[in-house]
Amino acid sequence: MLPDADALPEVLLDLAVPHEDINALVALRGRLWADPEARWLLDRCVDILVRDMGVIGGGGRIPVLPEELGELGRCFFVYVYVAGLEHVRAYHRGRGIPDDVSRRTLADLGRHLAVHRRAHGGRGLLVPGWPGLHFRGEIYQLGRLQFQRAVLGARMGGATAAAGHVAGPGDFCLNVHITDYRGQLTPRACDRSVALAREFFARHFPEERYETAVCHSWLLDPQLRDHLPEDSNIVRFQERFRPADGYRREADDGSPVAFVFGDRTIPVAELPRRTGVERAVGDHLRAGGHWYGGHGWFPL
Repeated sequence: MLPDADALPEVLLDLAVPHEDINALVALRGRLWADPEARWLLDRCVDILVRDMGVIGGGGRIPVLPEELGELGRCFFVYVYVAGLEHVRAYHRGRGIPDDVSRRTLADLGRHLAVHRRAHGGRGLLVPGWPGLHFRGEIYQLGRLQFQRAVLGARMGGATAAAGHVAGPGDFCLNVHITDYRGQLTPRACDRSVALAREFFARHFPEERYETAVCHSWLLDPQLRDHLPEDSNIVRFQERFRPADGYRREADDGSPVAFVFGDRTIPVAELPRRTGVERAVGDHLRAGGHWYGGHGWFPL
């Protein structure tokens, strides 16, 4: 159920929605509620969101909204997630998930609004469907890192099995995600997150045996070692993972540019050089190089 205009601000603040977006989102709610077609679509999207709550890979595909909806279209899924909030909170309570973990996990919605503003200077969600994983009980914020309940595919599962690991294709795994606006990626913070994950999933999902952590990210591109010191947080993060073979090596320059600089459309020649990571990413591109996604795993 979508809260009314008086209750909506407190709900949005609980989800870490930036203060400067609150009034506009309350006003847009009135526009949405006055449009029968938009209300119908809201109901359908909430149904898709909460269908098979907690099932890995469950739910359904969310629609792509037409550009002519403007700001309402860019913010539409904020209302979908707010309307589905009571369902995921009930799921968390049923699993015995602590309130602080639930709150920090769902507050990622506000972070995604901040990411959109950094990239485009206005309200919206860059990837509208991504917070759905949080609001369906698949992703959890545990310290510095996020962990997504997932299943090993053929390539990653083949790599773990070939290494003699106890888990292989079809077995459960935790997909590790690294978010911005969460402080430095220090080894200590990552150690704490992994320890929290081991305890959390064993306690709250005891029927799912998690033996493996995996990561698919440009942060695992081995070329970063050529540009960063050995004791840098990113290099130390890479050292946790064993590389997984079998993946195509495809250039992905946009991901590091978006993550480091906030906007993937900045011309390469104009990328700032204020930090070591900025210099590493930008200088490599200016020299004619490319960045690639990396794929790795480690046993839990």
